[in-house]
Amino acid sequence: MKVIISPDSFKGTLTALEAAQAIEKGVKQVNEDVETILMPVADGGEGTVDALVLATNGHYVKTTVLDPLGREIEASIGVLGNQTTCVIEMASASGIMLLHNNERNPRVASSYGTGQLIKYALDQGFRDFIICIGGSATNDAGVGMLRALGLRLLDRDGRDVQKNIDGLFDIRRLDFTNWDARLADSKISIACDVDNPLVGEKGASAIFGPQKGVQEGEVLYFDQALTYFADVVEKEKGIRLHDYKGAGAAGGMGGALIAFLNGAFQQGIQLVLDVMKYGEKIQGADFVVTGEGKSDRQTLHGKAPYGVLECTRESGIPTVLLSGCIEESDKEQLAEHFQYIFSVASDSISTEKAMSEAASSLTQKSYEVFQKLVN
Repeated sequence: MKVIISPDSFKGTLTALEAAQAIEKGVKQVNEDVETILMPVADGGEGTVDALVLATNGHYVKTTVLDPLGREIEASIGVLGNQTTCVIEMASASGIMLLHNNERNPRVASSYGTGQLIKYALDQGFRDFIICIGGSATNDAGVGMLRALGLRLLDRDGRDVQKNIDGLFDIRRLDFTNWDARLADSKISIACDVDNPLVGEKGASAIFGPQKGVQEGEVLYFDQALTYFADVVEKEKGIRLHDYKGAGAAGGMGGALIAFLNGAFQQGIQLVLDVMKYGEKIQGADFVVTGEGKSDRQTLHGKAPYGVLECTRESGIPTVLLSGCIEESDKEQLAEHFQYIFSVASDSISTEKAMSEAASSLTQKSYEVFQKLVN
């Protein structure tokens, strides 16, 4: 028997690779002779670099950048096995997981560190980029990244505006004198799993701002700041970001990559699976196991497990959805797509244990699942 193991991360508890290893352990406890192949996946958020580097036998290169609050940290870029494609994960430099809950401050949180990673990769000779923009701590419209790449945002007196959300209102013109010219020769693929516009009731500030620390009474102010910046971009670049699908991703980083770096959006999981040559590598498998921390009906709208399912469906391989938690009300809808559905949190494992002892609980559940499947 051959089993492909392809979970996404179980957010807050296990990385995608750790989840895959835990599942493999349970499978092997049922039958040591089962051939298992670990191919963890991601949808453009945290863990995407790891999934792509592992799948292509690539490597990492470390450098020092500034975190969202301007503190020096160590971050990595991923180099794929072809040695020409660089993968940058926004979360590693400008991610919300880099901050304690009481540090979340979108008024000053900056995407500057992500721009530093791009500049560092350019210095290393890379021109082919995959930029993964999930998990950000910022709502700065990507201007921090743009500053790191040489853009100046000037006020009516020709001075640099403040480096906070208030400064966006003071922008009168954009100065490209020091803009990194190497970007003109670069290809930018944006791995993203959301299509929110930059502003409005479904925009960056309204939908994602609160989880980054935007207070309820401040949402309109942040939205107006991003709207003002979008007005400037439309005037100077001729690109309207206000209602551009995906421009609101990562606090407006999506829009900045589109307007200034000529980036092209790709659904995160599809980009990852294409790079991994996933459809080819799963041929001959008896089962594919995928999963995530929590599955519900949203899983069917571009999440990693559904991307895996679309590949396995083409190959006729039975697919097991094994997630930390599955909404009871959504099981019937999920069962219309996945052949097998299991939740770690269940009669045999409490929700508390599934969270506090995530790896061992996932191993236990995978053992129970494969006992049934093998027999």
